[in-house]
Amino acid sequence: MPDPDRVKAQLVAAFPGADIEITDLTGTQDHFQARVVATQFLGKSRIDQHKMVYAALGEWMNGAIHALALTTSTPNNSPEGHP
Repeated sequence: MPDPDRVKAQLVAAFPGADIEITDLTGTQDHFQARVVATQFLGKSRIDQHKMVYAALGEWMNGAIHALALTTSTPNNSPEGHP
């Protein structure tokens, strides 16, 4: 099972310079919450942004990660309360 640090490392590799937060929601290392703020999302729809994250996580999304609560945005469109 991927731990939060491994999930974050995978996303940092895919989105250099991104602001990424990963939380293990259940302590079982298969239910995560992720917030990804990346310039790579500029001009992309929210659906395309999420697809990019799923692609970056690769095979983990086929079983090792059972649930992913995902928030994505660009630096100029961050969710309220985040840089």
